[in-house]
Order: sequence, then structure tokens, then C-alpha cells
Amino acid sequence: RNENGEFQSPFSPYKWGDAFTEGNAWHYTWSVFHDVEGLIDLMGGRKGFTRMLDSVFVVPPVYDDSYYGFRIHEITEMQVADMGNYAHGNQPAQHMIYLYDYCGQPHKAQWWVREVMDRLYSAKQDGYCGDEDNGQTSAWYVFSALGFYPVCPGTDQYVLGAPYLPYIKVMLENGKTFEVKADKVSDKNRYVKSVKLNGKPYTKGFITQQDIMDGGTLTFEMTSSPNKKRVFNGTDRPYSLSSN
Repeated sequence: RNENGEFQSPFSPYKWGDAFTEGNAWHYTWSVFHDVEGLIDLMGGRKGFTRMLDSVFVVPPVYDDSYYGFRIHEITEMQVADMGNYAHGNQPAQHMIYLYDYCGQPHKAQWWVREVMDRLYSAKQDGYCGDEDNGQTSAWYVFSALGFYPVCPGTDQYVLGAPYLPYIKVMLENGKTFEVKADKVSDKNRYVKSVKLNGKPYTKGFITQQDIMDGGTLTFEMTSSPNKKRVFNGTDRPYSLSSN
């Protein structure tokens, strides 16, 4: 949008640079970290939001590099990833997968998190899929392996995904430990059937910093089939300004 309030014209959602930094509208549309519910409303509700988010992974990895005059490496990395216009190699897009928790389709977040970890990371010299600016690409992997991710900076919430390993133990600075268990987790068993926190059923789409610092155990029951009934509503939804 221009300084005078008018929208840029002509406009292409595939154009990198110009109005966006090393990305395009497919990436920056989702950068409303503090109010995903507000964005959902603007897109016509959960159905419209989900359709649009699905589209990021469906449209071909086409691009417009006319602003730069050449294809920058971030564009190449998006094409090599072969996930549509999802550009995990550049940080502005890395939270997008977890937005499926907000629109009632957390099983899609679980699917895509696993796909990204399996396809775009490896223990080799070229094991990163793009920039490692300020440790962000590594941090995404570590959080996602634990089964949650901090979508909105400034809140104390971590949005749930699905753990990558059957057992992780975090040694906390206060002397306590926080454990994540996911028995039978695998490439096939990538979906979350249910969650327990310290042995009690847990229905929220997030855990808090205090939950972690208190120590305890977060247990995921994994399955090979998506649990489409596991939807977060009301206070179980992650934070959004419009609903809090």
C-alpha cells in the first residue's frame, strides 16, 4: 500500500522485493503474528483462510524478479524446495505452517512440519535450506522437533505442532526438567491424536512459557491418520488480539 493510502498498481503477488524484503505477497500476507484471528476474519472466515493458506503450497514456485533484475538466492531456494510458493529458506515464511492451528486444521501443520524437517534439513555441509540469519533456521528446527513453536513474539505461548523424536528432555535454568514424549512417532505416525500435560488431558492449541518452566511432561499420542476432530476453539486457541 502506498503512502497516500492507495494500493500499489500494477500488483503481482509473485513479485519479490519492492514492497517486500526478499519475499513476495505470498509470504508477507501471513505476517500478522499478533492477530491471526483478525486476518482470518478479513479472509472470510476459517474456510477462506484455509483455502488461501493451502494455496501457498499448491501454486507453482513461479516468481517475478524484475525489482532486482536477477534471481536472488532466496528465490532459487524456494524453487529447489519444491513446496509451491512456500519459502522456508527465508525467515518471513517460517511461521506460516503453524497458522493451521488457528483455522481448525492442526493436522495440516503436523503434516507440513514433518515434510519440511525431512526434506529441507540434513546433517551435511549443505544441510540448511537457506539463510541461517541470527540462528532462526536452526531455532525453527529445534522448536519444531520439540513439538511447538513461538508464532507470536511478545506472548508467552508456543503453538503446538508435532514432535519429531520419541523423547526429548530439556534441562531448565531453574534446575527443573521438561520432557516431551511421543511414543511410536515416525514419518507415518506424524499426526497427533491427543495430548496430555503431566498426565492430564490437554485440549489447548498451545503451551505457555510457565508450563515449561514449571517442569513436567508433555505427552503426545501419535497416529498415522489425521485427527480432524481435534480443533481449537474459544480459550483453547492461541493468542490473537481480536479474540483476547
